[in-house]
Amino acid sequence: MQLEIVSPEKTLLTADVKSVIVPGTDGSFQMLDNHAPIVSTLISGTVKISGEIEDYNSLPDVFSIISPKEIHLSVSSGVVEMKENKVIILTD
Repeated sequence: MQLEIVSPEKTLLTADVKSVIVPGTDGSFQMLDNHAPIVSTLISGTVKISGEIEDYNSLPDVFSIISPKEIHLSVSSGVVEMKENKVIILTD
């Protein structure tokens, strides 16, 4: 599935990923390929991204590299939308 993470300043990441776990307002949840459409607000926490991230060493400093197949991003708030195998995260 396609993932796009956007901040007010710029697009932080655009990548094909296997899994995204986000800190939703009603609790953390995971999105995989062909997940049902969903829109949720995000609370302070960690976005966990799994998959073959190309060129993960050149990611902005806001990401924590856990392994070549997993990266994390701390967020204080935001919105996530999953639709037609594309996840868009808008965060500050």
